[in-house]
Amino acid sequence: QVQLVESGGGLVQPGGSLRLSCVASRLIFSIYTMGWYRQAPGKERELVASIATNGGSTNYADSVKGRFTISRDNVKTTVYLQMNSLKPEDTAVYYCNARKLSPSYNYWGQGTQVTVSS
Repeated sequence: QVQLVESGGGLVQPGGSLRLSCVASRLIFSIYTMGWYRQAPGKERELVASIATNGGSTNYADSVKGRFTISRDNVKTTVYLQMNSLKPEDTAVYYCNARKLSPSYNYWGQGTQVTVSS
């Protein structure tokens, strides 16, 4: 069974930084597009950032551009999200996602809480 295990969440003050990690197992990591999503209380889950299979292409939500950086290590089967200049509105549960097409597969981690507060 595929597993995506996130870590690195926590409580941080506004302006601070966190680095999230997601370790994937039981899948061919290098053929999956990886992404980070987040869901705040009372809101829908939204895409934060995604990265192509070889790491050559990335995509970011407008709200995090210039502050967050997604990266991946296909040898370690891990995807990262470096979050800088954090704001209270970044508070949410952050989920790791792995997806591919033809055939289509879509997997989620259990989520890690990020709270930005003074």
